[in-house]
Amino acid sequence: MLNAIERFLASTGIAQFDWRSLVMMGIACVLLYLAIRRKFEPLLLIPIAMGMLLSNIFGSTIFDEGGLLYYFYMLNRWGILPPLIFMGIGAMTDFGPLIANPKSLLLGAAAQLGIFITFIGAILLGFTAQEAGSIGIIGGADGPTAILVTTLMAPHRLGAIAIAAYSYMALVPVIQPPIMKLLTTKNERRIEMKQLRQVSKREKILFPIVVTIIVSVILPDALPLVGMLMLGNLFKETGLTDRLSDTAQNALINTVTIFLGLSVGASAVAEKFLTVETIEILVLGVLAFAFGTASGVLLAKFMNLFMKDKINPLIGSAGVSAVPMAARVSQVVGQKAKPGNYLLMHAMGPNVAGVIGSAVAAGVLLSLFR
Repeated sequence: MLNAIERFLASTGIAQFDWRSLVMMGIACVLLYLAIRRKFEPLLLIPIAMGMLLSNIFGSTIFDEGGLLYYFYMLNRWGILPPLIFMGIGAMTDFGPLIANPKSLLLGAAAQLGIFITFIGAILLGFTAQEAGSIGIIGGADGPTAILVTTLMAPHRLGAIAIAAYSYMALVPVIQPPIMKLLTTKNERRIEMKQLRQVSKREKILFPIVVTIIVSVILPDALPLVGMLMLGNLFKETGLTDRLSDTAQNALINTVTIFLGLSVGASAVAEKFLTVETIEILVLGVLAFAFGTASGVLLAKFMNLFMKDKINPLIGSAGVSAVPMAARVSQVVGQKAKPGNYLLMHAMGPNVAGVIGSAVAAGVLLSLFR
């Protein structure tokens, strides 16, 4: 009986106290506060923070091989969950603004420059090419893409990179406006754009098919993300698969979000997270995001040198892909400069282009370094 009591006491969390786990539990509680009290991406930060808390509680084995969250994590490791998220995103996305203004694709592509600038910076700091690619993809402001690239190339960095990616996505309204104002004049922010043309149903159906074919020919490694994105969009645009579209937009994406968030948070164990490299990743992540924002704005300004119908440079910042938050930021900043200037639909063009652009950038990194 005495031996049984001793074994029980030895198995308690108190007996396995570790200050590093205590720190991680504190970080998890801070993330929960930001998600619940400050409403920073609660749909993802809550499961991520809970996953972190569960895996770092003293003596926890929930993330060890055979534990519950281990199996959730393996769905990530096998590259299953992020593409399913993209299917749901596709079912909720309207590519009409991009089709109506194809120049938006350039702005979405320009915003991915932050990914590759940060990749070079990470290499210079001593990260491997696989780690640098995973860090750089934070600049796309696309959480599922960052998770997929990291799980395939640098899974030991998943916790830090995922938390950085989703934290900065939540901080879009804080990070972007100062950069946008710094790089534009008040007159540029006041530019009004012509109303977008009406896009036909045929165009909306053909778009995902054509994009899938082009990507499959040029960059097959991007197909898991782009293909699922376009499949979800086809569910929506055909009007013949409403049940599938509804499932992708609601039940499926909500279920996958729970599994994804818990497994990502659980991967942020103290031994891997509490390092100098984590601080470097957080700094590089915000720089990637800043460079991506700046690149989109600057390309719009450059395009205006050759265009009769000017582009409001603010919409270039929406190319970072955080849909639809980045487009809303463009609208808010534009209206502060000129009330009544509606930029939202114009900004949605680069915004959805950024989703495609970040997936393509991920495909490039995977094809080069995986």
